[in-house]
Amino acid sequence: MRPALRPSLRRTIAATGLAASVVAALLSGPAAAAGTPAPRPRVEVEIPGPEGGVAAGSGHVRVPAAGVSRPATRLSGRAADADGDVGEMVNNGPSADRLDVVIVGDGYTVDQLAKFHADAKEKWGEVTGVEPYTTYRNLFNVWTVDAVSAQSGVSGDPAQGDVKNTALGSYFWCDGIERLLCVDQDKVDAYVAKAPQADLVIVLANSAKYGGAGYNEPSQKLGYEGISTASADNAKSGQVAIHETGHSLGKLADEYFYPGTPGYEHYEGPEVAESNISVLSATEMAARRTKWYRWLGETSPDGGTVGAYEGGGYYVTGLFRPTDNSIMRILGKPFSLPGREAMIAGFYRHASIATAAVPTAQTLRAHDRARVTVPLLAGADVKQPRIRWYLDGRELTRFEGRTWVGVAQAIISPWDRRAHQLKVTVTDPTTSVRDPQIAAGLTDSVTWSVRR
Repeated sequence: MRPALRPSLRRTIAATGLAASVVAALLSGPAAAAGTPAPRPRVEVEIPGPEGGVAAGSGHVRVPAAGVSRPATRLSGRAADADGDVGEMVNNGPSADRLDVVIVGDGYTVDQLAKFHADAKEKWGEVTGVEPYTTYRNLFNVWTVDAVSAQSGVSGDPAQGDVKNTALGSYFWCDGIERLLCVDQDKVDAYVAKAPQADLVIVLANSAKYGGAGYNEPSQKLGYEGISTASADNAKSGQVAIHETGHSLGKLADEYFYPGTPGYEHYEGPEVAESNISVLSATEMAARRTKWYRWLGETSPDGGTVGAYEGGGYYVTGLFRPTDNSIMRILGKPFSLPGREAMIAGFYRHASIATAAVPTAQTLRAHDRARVTVPLLAGADVKQPRIRWYLDGRELTRFEGRTWVGVAQAIISPWDRRAHQLKVTVTDPTTSVRDPQIAAGLTDSVTWSVRR
């Protein structure tokens, strides 16, 4: 068994081709020599798989959070006026009840902002073309923030030595890896902070070069789940971004592994936390009623049957994944059934399926109506949310399915002048969730104080 390392360091070492000197630096403590400059803050990012292959990723590495030293962007006139403008690309309701995605572009000049908006729309269309995003697209708001760059394009494109003066300092060849597209996280945050509170951030680089990165550690400053970077004009880079949301929203593990990498031949540690990898075989999982046992034997949208396929979490053996080739292993594939369930849970951590359309802070009277906004789920065969009304805890069955109820209708007796509690409960009945703990999070309620 290998010596135990912190998960981030295990993943870093797993990155193929990572230099031994870099590994040694990561494992060492603070510099002992007097006067040695303090190390720059670093953040873990996922490396996308090679462009010519289909691997979803090829490990993790820690890179400077501030990127590399680049010229400061100086804007004036029309460019300065446009810089930081926030656009509403998709508005499905108040930010407090929706999962807010903020898309920021880099390497777009003021004359290319229309292109950025078109690129953002196209990439979001690619994301929502993948389940469960397709079904749940009405739970999302999407905002664009115009980060105006002094120069078009990004550093490292086309050649490693090419340096561009851009708003976010995006650059290929991050940590010496050509396809790894990193950013200055503080600069990203400065723009993200201008939009309504972000839950997820996508950075689009004005480039056709293949690349991206997954910043999947939650933001300490703004609270969003992570940053996915992608090349706007590369057909494969959007898949990288979707894979990264599997980590940030679904809290899913990588399902790929490293044949021939010393130390990653076999996993011998304890059970892992992520829901889509396990030390257990299918038989053991079913016997213990744990992990994805509820899905065993079902046909999965990524192909094949849900079971326990050996290899995952970077290890060739000793860890199992639910299916052979989900998007957490192979780009261009769908999420597996357990993966979809985890993604839906992630959506509902930020979004609510019931939004008060009438204020709840004041008592509603006989002439008022209690009203709730319920986002529709997409798809002809999708079951829509179930809407149920209660007066003082007693269900008003005649109003099931309605999005509004008049106070006079709820309190039938004209002589009843007492204060009552009118509540609506909305539940998503999806068959894509089988875990009762996750299902419990698919219900939301709104309550009003009412009297005649």
